[in-house]
Amino acid sequence: MQTTLEILTHPLLDDTRHGFFTRKGGASSGLFAGLNCGRRSTDQQDMVQVNRARVAEAMGVPQTHLATVKQVHSPDVVTLDDTADLAAVREVQADGLVTARRDVAIAVLTADCQPILLADAAAGVVGACHAGWRGALGGVIEETVAAMRALGASQIRAVIGPTISQRNYEVGEDFMDEFLLEDPDHARFFSGGPNGRPMFDLPGFGLSRLRAAEVDAEWCGHCTYADPERFFSYRRATHEKQADYGRLISAIRL
Repeated sequence: MQTTLEILTHPLLDDTRHGFFTRKGGASSGLFAGLNCGRRSTDQQDMVQVNRARVAEAMGVPQTHLATVKQVHSPDVVTLDDTADLAAVREVQADGLVTARRDVAIAVLTADCQPILLADAAAGVVGACHAGWRGALGGVIEETVAAMRALGASQIRAVIGPTISQRNYEVGEDFMDEFLLEDPDHARFFSGGPNGRPMFDLPGFGLSRLRAAEVDAEWCGHCTYADPERFFSYRRATHEKQADYGRLISAIRL
């Protein structure tokens, strides 16, 4: 069994310990083969625990200090201070985490949605958020940035990790209308697809939100849908009529 983790990093975050983990190097099998870190998946939970332990070790923290939340596609963000009960935080419904603690790695889970890692290492603040289309439209990116600034961050850098790319993200007219109702200028994130339906640029939309918030931001360029050997994908699993899908993890710490 392959146990070597594959961890993608980005120069914008070089002054932090961070990683967008691919599915390689995990203990799960079958549909979840590899590094499935989703507790809410139907994978064997002892395998999920093994996978999370490997991630925690790679991040240099105990497994108890690999902090996640119960993601619900919301704009809600949790700030982890020195008194935070990390076990309790795991059950909080939110989609972003920020902290100035140096003993914790914060992480988000994704399977096509955007994992965004953020840092102002000079100020000693890091953030992470799970930004699918609903969360991004609802403001989770801006709320994460605001929570970091509340801790003293001023020069924030951010990287969008592996996410579904526009060429693989066909949507309906109703979906597009929801974006255009907020701002007609959002039309620039849609193009015509081969089936006559709109194609949505999720990472492009995420970058626009980050840059509008005056954050130096980049997308890593990896598409989850297009690379089954490295990434889990909810949409690919749906198209293949799979019963479930694995979740990728992305983590950052000071």
